[in-house]
Amino acid sequence: MGDALGLIETKGLVACIEAADAMCKAANVELIGYENVGSGLVTAMVKGDVGAVKAAVDSGVEAAQRIGEVVTSLVIARPHNDIQKIVSHYKIAE
Repeated sequence: MGDALGLIETKGLVACIEAADAMCKAANVELIGYENVGSGLVTAMVKGDVGAVKAAVDSGVEAAQRIGEVVTSLVIARPHNDIQKIVSHYKIAE
């Protein structure tokens, strides 16, 4: 899965896309995907090394807050291998 998993949850898709764009531009991370969790909440997920994911999430939160509302964000360093079972459902189609 990588050394770290980063997540940003926003109200609305536009803020989530802004967060995802900022995360990918700010650091060497891979966008895993996104999930529309309901009630207007959308979560973007990235993976990479711990430092890059932390920098990416910080940048993504800042960018999303400029145009919308960030509900929460999280960086999980060294996620358990079973987390892959959850995250694999949200991969972006190529």
